[in-house]
Amino acid sequence: MKKLLILSIALISIVTNAQKSESPYEWDWTRDGIWTGAALGGTVTGFLLIQNKDDLEPDEFARIENDLQGAIDDINGIDRWAAGNNNESANKISDIPFAMSFAAPFVMLFDDEINDHTGQYVGLYIESLATTAAMYTITAGLVDRSRPYVYDDSGVTGRDRRMSNNGQRSFYSGHVAAAATATFFTAKAYADFNPDSPAKFWVWTGAAVIPATIGGFRIAAGQHFLTDVVLGYVLGAGVGILVPELHKKKNTDGLSFYPTGGRTYLGDEYTAMAVSLKF
Repeated sequence: MKKLLILSIALISIVTNAQKSESPYEWDWTRDGIWTGAALGGTVTGFLLIQNKDDLEPDEFARIENDLQGAIDDINGIDRWAAGNNNESANKISDIPFAMSFAAPFVMLFDDEINDHTGQYVGLYIESLATTAAMYTITAGLVDRSRPYVYDDSGVTGRDRRMSNNGQRSFYSGHVAAAATATFFTAKAYADFNPDSPAKFWVWTGAAVIPATIGGFRIAAGQHFLTDVVLGYVLGAGVGILVPELHKKKNTDGLSFYPTGGRTYLGDEYTAMAVSLKF
């Protein structure tokens, strides 16, 4: 009976260990707590900067109204074509894939490999989003750049909206940056947890397409210029990939050398260099 009990406990232990996969990441509560806390603090600071931004200077607005084409010509050639855009339908549509992007990481919780480490995975996601939020809000709070709709003189865009401080937050696209962080984080984590999965190609493709689509709608809506979208895409994707990568466990496999010593079967002492190969 005693042997049967020991055997049962051993089998339960084996099954339990088999069910829980090994995470490719390491989480340190001190390091990551400070990192996430600092990022959230930076986000709050950024929001305060945004709230206290000044409206467009009356003299600058008068210059745009009196010489619209001249003001548009002052915009760099890459972005000039978007000046005056103001499509409210595109603005509303952009919010749909934007919301979907935030849900993407949670869909991956249906993956058994990721689900075994839900707390760690969600913690890294929050850390990634907080990092992007801090970068974006501080930049948007400090940098003044008129949105494309500020150059819309068709009468569709009201004067108050064109002059408001919200119209000075074109640089850079927060929608695209946040979405890219969410989708590229999802793809990076899935690939790290499932390195041999044939679905990786499609996950990475979806990660790339969603924020790009949002960027297209944001330009059509007159919210951002092309360079605002491109920069938001690059920074957001960079954070989504880099944060998980920085948390990956160090690879201990490979060839290593170390000193060793002991006695031979004849009783003689010896010292030597040992070679270890792990794979």
